Amino acid sequence: MKLNGRLPRARQAGLIIENLPGEVLVYDSERDKAHCLNQTAALVWKYCDGKTTSSSMARQLEHDLKSSKVDEKIVLFALDQLSKDHLLEETFVPPGILNGLSRRQMVRVLGLASIIAVPLITTIVVPTARAATSCIPSGSACGTSAQCCSGLCSGGTCA
Repeated sequence: MKLNGRLPRARQAGLIIENLPGEVLVYDSERDKAHCLNQTAALVWKYCDGKTTSSSMARQLEHDLKSSKVDEKIVLFALDQLSKDHLLEETFVPPGILNGLSRRQMVRVLGLASIIAVPLITTIVVPTARAATSCIPSGSACGTSAQCCSGLCSGGTCA
């Protein structure tokens, strides 16, 4: 399956990547989001080199997960998730068979044996440094306007 006529390519720019046992953590500094890719999603993302087809990715998953058969739908599902999380260079438009398919529905379609292979990406929004800091309420002592919730420090007191 190609993306807009091209094979999928993992995005690298603006990402901080940490490989951990059984998962990969990806921080997207452009969107202030952190993604945790389970082993299957991480492997599919790793295969996105702009040269590998989704059917080849399914065969590689079989090998890497030591599984007897990995359905190509699992790869397509992972590519759809990776695209939605902006982890691919180009947008992936899933084939009609996957439109609106949830992880739970994927397990039903592929059977219980596929649970271990279903890709999962967990995403959290990371607050910016400014949003993560607390501010001083009105009437409290301050040194700079940046400390005040109102953004105005006048005469050593937050307005």
